Amino acid sequence: MIDIVCPVCKEECEHQVLREAAELVVQCSECGQVHRVPRPPEPEILTIKAIVSQETESTVCSVEMFDDETVSIGDRIAAECGDEVFGVEVTGIEVGPKRVRKAAASEVTTIWTRGIEQVVVKASVHTGRTTIPLYQAADGEDEFIVGETYTLGGRRVRISHIKLRDGPVIRKEGWKTFARRVKRIYGYLEGRTRR
Repeated sequence: MIDIVCPVCKEECEHQVLREAAELVVQCSECGQVHRVPRPPEPEILTIKAIVSQETESTVCSVEMFDDETVSIGDRIAAECGDEVFGVEVTGIEVGPKRVRKAAASEVTTIWTRGIEQVVVKASVHTGRTTIPLYQAADGEDEFIVGETYTLGGRRVRISHIKLRDGPVIRKEGWKTFARRVKRIYGYLEGRTRR
């Protein structure tokens, strides 16, 4: 379901997506009118500078976020430091010269963080019309298996493939890896099928 302006009702209302192609074919839930609308743009992945503090040391690392995401103090995300990934908690956000409590990823210049014990697994989940980013704290030794369903970021997600930090993409159903080796999980919301 998406909210767009119906050409018959002349106001924004809920539409069901009937088909996805170069354009979406949608049906108005108010009047039943079927029409085409442009496909919404996919969000861009940004790489943002992150300072990771662990005990007495601080390291310059990076985090990946979608440009339409927001980040807040207290969020738990994943930071990449060279070939390693760390679960971190956001302790400060810089937007230019200002420090703020919350900001859109596209405005952030630096994220200040502190390391936490768990790793944070990043996932890109296809919802049928868009791709959404999800994050899930996990023990580094937790296993993720292609074809299985997990709760990631509060949503039930069936894993279609996994990009490893130190290797290829694994796609074969039943193949597994540890959370600490995951660069990004790709999947679909439970109940949806791959198109």
